[in-house]
Amino acid sequence: MTNPDTSVVIIGAGPSGLALAIELGMAGVDCVVVERNDRVGYAPRAKTTNVRTRTHLRRWGIADRLAAASPFGVDYPTDVAFVTKLGGPLVARFPNSFNCAPARDERYPEHGQWIPQYKLEQVLREQAETLPTVRLQFSTEFAGATQDEDDVSVTLRRINGGEEETLTARYLVGADGARSGVREAIGSGMSGTYGLSRNYNIVFRAPGLAQAHRHGPGSMYWQLNPAMPGLIGPMDADDIWFFMPTRLAKDTVITPDVAAAMIREATGIDLPYEILSSDEWVASSLIADRYRDRRLFLVGDACHLHPPFGGYGMNMGVADGVDLGWKLGAVLSGWGGPALLDSYEIERRPTHEAVMAEATANHSILSNDLWRDGIDADGAEGDRLRAEARERIVAAKEREFRTLGTVLGGCYRESPVIVGEDEGDVPTTPVDGRVYTPTSHPGCLAPHRWRADGSSLYDAFANKIALVCRPEAAAGDIERAVAQAGAVPLAVVHLTEEEAGELYPARLTLVRPDQFVAWRGDRWEDGLLDIVTGQREHAATAREAVRQDA
Repeated sequence: MTNPDTSVVIIGAGPSGLALAIELGMAGVDCVVVERNDRVGYAPRAKTTNVRTRTHLRRWGIADRLAAASPFGVDYPTDVAFVTKLGGPLVARFPNSFNCAPARDERYPEHGQWIPQYKLEQVLREQAETLPTVRLQFSTEFAGATQDEDDVSVTLRRINGGEEETLTARYLVGADGARSGVREAIGSGMSGTYGLSRNYNIVFRAPGLAQAHRHGPGSMYWQLNPAMPGLIGPMDADDIWFFMPTRLAKDTVITPDVAAAMIREATGIDLPYEILSSDEWVASSLIADRYRDRRLFLVGDACHLHPPFGGYGMNMGVADGVDLGWKLGAVLSGWGGPALLDSYEIERRPTHEAVMAEATANHSILSNDLWRDGIDADGAEGDRLRAEARERIVAAKEREFRTLGTVLGGCYRESPVIVGEDEGDVPTTPVDGRVYTPTSHPGCLAPHRWRADGSSLYDAFANKIALVCRPEAAAGDIERAVAQAGAVPLAVVHLTEEEAGELYPARLTLVRPDQFVAWRGDRWEDGLLDIVTGQREHAATAREAVRQDA
């Protein structure tokens, strides 16, 4: 088939599917996003948009729109407090959790943000709708797919009426969540542990609750009392909060009256609680056996599931959409080769596994595990017991709220489209996920720098492959790189000595559109762009191939 209906069909208009669509749309690649609901943004799930996701929004020109959508203001404190009850004493506090404070930071251009996922999805959807090559189709579900050497035939079914239609495309991507139909079409299973815990996310309206406790503004309050432990926090304007009990009997039936009684018991605050929704979910740690079958791919929850402790899940799905999106865009635009698509699972799987381990470790210690008799007592003895409990909580839970090493410190060490260096110099996965140490080693995130004019170095990359040059880089090397780029979109970025510093020690550093370093060296080497763009079939031996061509 030579004229498919579209280049890419994306099943699912959640954050990962919309991120993928935006990447394709900004590259001028046509795609259709299919969503079974009648709009985006139903469920109040994730609430942490981390620094990496907001940096992608900056790349797309919409970070300011997300900031404007913040229900409490973008500078709302994201402190996490551990209390006996919301109406009881404070035990421990983690200020500026998830790096959400808007003050300028040298390590990244965009701070995190505490905002309901449905508001993020709305911003992403509005951006996707501005892109002329992106089409969103709602109230439609995936019904099956077949593929051949050239194309995919995708069967879709309307939710109301059941009419079916067939779209042909070059590629099909499943961003369709935990019960992925595309994963089933691929024939991929999920391995790991299902049912770590049974949970409820209760959303309610409580006028006056923010003023009824003494702990000040915060994003989450962990309630440690033995009767009804769990998490509670503000979620949206109009006094809308969330409550997640962490210990419930298996036969508990959550009705509005039961939920309101649970909130009163957990908080110790008697208010007229209006229950808006109750969403049951099961925490699991699962990963797909494979993410691809030829022209079919998986992103987001369709290929990895883990407990939501640490704020990783939604953000990891966005990163999947970005990784696969720029690579599909390159291939469909004619400057990317097959090894680029082969690299998707090779790069993302180790990241998923590392983050899943972090999230599962966080899930192993919940509110009901942190209670100690006497920490709710008044007087000196209560103060002493709370001080002891505070030390235990910091030791056990700090890694959950100080995540920058995990968020920014991963490195694609085994990628076939990264030209690596000597084995002994390869960075390892951060031992301490709280600490981020920037490095321009190939495979790692390019170190961020603020420039003299106040702009971010990342802005100069311009969503292209960027050749970052120290002042001493040879003009002839730069000219050779530009001449060899051909159809490859290449931005040449000149650093001052101060900007380069110790973070960019090589005279030349090649950075991908997703801001990861693909290569660095003091002299340009012929054949580099063929490897980085996936044109070489045996790019796993990239370093040897470059040396042979040099």
